[in-house]
Amino acid sequence: MTQALTVEQPAPRRYVPERPPLLAVGVLVWLGSDLMFFSGLFAAYFTLRAHAPVWPPAGTHLDLVTAGIFAIILIASSPTFQMGVWAIERGERRKARAWIVISFLMGASFVASTLYEWHEFLVQGFAPHTSGYWSLFYVMTGVHGLHVTLGLIAMLFLLGRMKGLKGDPGETNVYQAVGYYWHFVDFMWIGIFSCLFLLKTG
Repeated sequence: MTQALTVEQPAPRRYVPERPPLLAVGVLVWLGSDLMFFSGLFAAYFTLRAHAPVWPPAGTHLDLVTAGIFAIILIASSPTFQMGVWAIERGERRKARAWIVISFLMGASFVASTLYEWHEFLVQGFAPHTSGYWSLFYVMTGVHGLHVTLGLIAMLFLLGRMKGLKGDPGETNVYQAVGYYWHFVDFMWIGIFSCLFLLKTG
């Protein structure tokens, strides 16, 4: 009785570039300048906080639970996108596209939550000109929300680029570059969330 020999398929090889792609280097340089901009916002926050007799102003009520839930969702979208990076490096384009969609939905829900939060505060009479605290609140969350939105647009363009059955040589590099940007955006929210929602008294 003969037994059929099964040939084990080799695992997909991971894409390893010979040198850092020029696009990735450019994105990292840009993120370095962006980091300086966010550092300026943090410096302004702590300067105003140090000179304010009461921080935050009386009557300020932030929904820590809701904000915390969507912060977790946004931060969790970083490892989901990285799963897509590893998938595209192995040539698994279908999985890579699925991880983009998952990360996009998580990021979009965060932006929607920010806009809803702004609406609620404006209805309560807390506008950017109300106080220094609220000016910084809207600027910090607004600038970050803009960065998240740009990341979502980049994901849409990336999905459009990956439409066909076969990828192009630069597809993996673009995916990696978007991943660098998305990780940066998530990391910045950890600092902003800590300042606005956790370090409230002083």
